[in-house]
Amino acid sequence: MNIQPNTVVALTYKLHTLNDGKKEFVEEASKENPLVFLSGVGMMLPKFEENIQGLKKGDTVDFELQAVDAYGDVDEAAVAQLPADMFKESGIPPVGEIIPLQDNQGNQFRAKVVEVSPEVVVVDLNHPMAGQNLHFDIEVLEVREATEDELSHGHAHGIDGQSGH
Repeated sequence: MNIQPNTVVALTYKLHTLNDGKKEFVEEASKENPLVFLSGVGMMLPKFEENIQGLKKGDTVDFELQAVDAYGDVDEAAVAQLPADMFKESGIPPVGEIIPLQDNQGNQFRAKVVEVSPEVVVVDLNHPMAGQNLHFDIEVLEVREATEDELSHGHAHGIDGQSGH
């Protein structure tokens, strides 16, 4: 079976960022702990899915996503000043720390602390990989039809479709 919308895909990957000709390792998913997802429902970067469409079990591929097709370019305006009072209970986070935040609609996201003063904590709301080109090395481990439960829930229930394994 080939990867197409509404199939469950299990794959390994090695992710590197590419900046100024330098390739830096970021993360990987191994055969013991693969990435498992429901294809075509918007869980993955669209260009990532485009690059793996039509592949089948055992296929390997490597490709690069330009920053604009990955997590976007860095938005210099995506900086917020949070009142230091927000951190009374947890303590003021240090510069460089990634902190969890939530907007008024309940959407959760992460921000990087870039400056701290007694009055404010300045955070960068850009995705940590914004502005970076991404290089993926992939091996497809499994492709199967999604179950009715997976389709109705909008996500994969593991490689076997039930237990998460």
